[in-house]
Amino acid sequence: MTYLVGLIVGISIFWFGLSGHFDFPILHMGIGSIVFVIWFCHRLKILDVEASPYMLMPRALGYWVWLGGEIIKANMVVLKAALRVTPDIEPAMARVKTSCKSDLAKVTFANSITLTPGTVTIDLEGDELIVHGLYAADVAPGSFDEMDRRTSEAIDGKR
Repeated sequence: MTYLVGLIVGISIFWFGLSGHFDFPILHMGIGSIVFVIWFCHRLKILDVEASPYMLMPRALGYWVWLGGEIIKANMVVLKAALRVTPDIEPAMARVKTSCKSDLAKVTFANSITLTPGTVTIDLEGDELIVHGLYAADVAPGSFDEMDRRTSEAIDGKR
């Protein structure tokens, strides 16, 4: 039930925020489209944490702040590499194991790696990711442990 309420509130805020109209016909079309989406999600039986991740927001906000700091730090490393006259990069690929359980957490972890400059997630198979990095040290074993732990805590709620 909380997922249903979260989805209704989230879709309503999104629709009204994008529309900005409160005229009679447009308001009714908006309400009709919201009801249709909720009915469709219920019929497909996809009302869960992945369809309505709004309940994760308090935990996820802390993660996003931390990830923003990591992105800034990685930007500095990539900027230094780009400004050097002689490039000193040593590209490498590695398999990274994740402790994330849900698909949402795994995808969030993979996207977090890709958002961090200098690293790209190439593939996600089960609980392993294939990651490419500008520097071998960036994809060394254990280099993503903290990000994996934080993602798991934020999305799966595991501590």
